[in-house]
Amino acid sequence: MRLHDAVPQAGSRRRKRRVGRGIAAGQGASCGFGMRGQKSRSGRSTRPGFEGGQMPLYRRIPKLKHFTVINRKYYTIINVEDLQELPAGTKVTLDSLLEAGLLTTDDGPLKVLGNGELSVALEVEATAFTAGAKAKIEAAGGSCHLVV
Repeated sequence: MRLHDAVPQAGSRRRKRRVGRGIAAGQGASCGFGMRGQKSRSGRSTRPGFEGGQMPLYRRIPKLKHFTVINRKYYTIINVEDLQELPAGTKVTLDSLLEAGLLTTDDGPLKVLGNGELSVALEVEATAFTAGAKAKIEAAGGSCHLVV
């Protein structure tokens, strides 16, 4: 018999601690919670992360710089300069760009960015446009349609 062999029987239970039953029980008057204070009160425990009313760490930190946005939206992006090689009057959608080979992957809804120049009139359907992209498409004689 070794010390590590001395384990309780399977299914056995340890009796519950009877607190506040006098000095002989070992957990008398204050029941092991000390004299006074927030941690000695009934219903006493504070929630995890509580810092006594001070702004807790989990609420202070995200206000600093360089924190990522939770549940951010992911877009499949394309620049106006990439649309330049399409023929005039083409209806541009995410599916048509994938078929044409201008995009290789579908990373979410289509967003058109305004980098470059455009001289071809196109009918573009996308979920989002930057202000510059919308201005360049309409200046070239095209139209922008928002798809929800």
